Amino acid sequence: MSTTALSTRRTLDSFAILLMIGLCAIWGLQQVAIKSTNATLPPLFQAGLRSTIAAVLVWGWARSRGTPLFRDDGTLGAGLLAGVLFAGEFVCIFLGLTLTSASRMAVFLYTAPCFTALGLHWFVDGERMRRTQWLGILVAFAGMALAFADGFLHGHGAQGSTLKGVAGDALGVLGGITWAATTVVVRATRLACTSASKTLFYQLTVSAVVLLALALGLGQVRVETVTPLAVMSLAYQAVVVAFVSYLLWFWLLTRYIASRLSVFSFLTPLFGVTFGVLLLGESFSLRFLMAAALVLAGIALVNLPAKRAAA
Repeated sequence: MSTTALSTRRTLDSFAILLMIGLCAIWGLQQVAIKSTNATLPPLFQAGLRSTIAAVLVWGWARSRGTPLFRDDGTLGAGLLAGVLFAGEFVCIFLGLTLTSASRMAVFLYTAPCFTALGLHWFVDGERMRRTQWLGILVAFAGMALAFADGFLHGHGAQGSTLKGVAGDALGVLGGITWAATTVVVRATRLACTSASKTLFYQLTVSAVVLLALALGLGQVRVETVTPLAVMSLAYQAVVVAFVSYLLWFWLLTRYIASRLSVFSFLTPLFGVTFGVLLLGESFSLRFLMAAALVLAGIALVNLPAKRAAA
């Protein structure tokens, strides 16, 4: 990106701060919405429907704005890879939430910024990590280790056996890794030069095909009962999260300094834990609370703007 383009990015104003807090709350509630619907809509089928609905909405949005989605611009290979990784992320999330709590999933999944920083350090020029970021990764990984130890020592209560719960936690971490890998692919390939709508359309369309194919192959294409909660949850995931919030996020990235926006990512798992406790009645131990605090501190350090870190 040119110096001129960077100079047009604004520092955060009150509108951007409030919008980012709102987006973090939306993303934090997503795990609760998924988990509350798993009993009536099988996980992979639910994920596939979510991507399908959102892909149609993005197509309509792009068409209304005259944004080309099917022009040959050399991004097909990278777009397909990003879509497969995006699908992998949601396989981990939706299946993981059948094994572990929404609170724990929120913490493990949002280790993604740490894995993203590592991936960008290795694969993208000009993204070398600072000492503060290395410290943040060590702190976050210490928190992950403590959270896994808590899972082994205290089990997962109503979530089932300890082994299954820890497997759900591991899927949360794997979801964070695949999310980070998607980000690296977008940043390190020609997708970085295409429109946000096209990049999102690649991810949603490919993931819709992959997830529905997996659901069909595993016999998950069924609906147990159509309940108002299931309809509201699916609408929330597809319309509010996958369509509106992602487009708002991309819009913010075009107008404000990305590093300042990313600092807010630590709020999302905080909202996730809070919503899990308030809406699903989930509980957690003091050890897990300490682990979550370490992960949040690590995420904040990884995303600390360079000038502030130097100060």
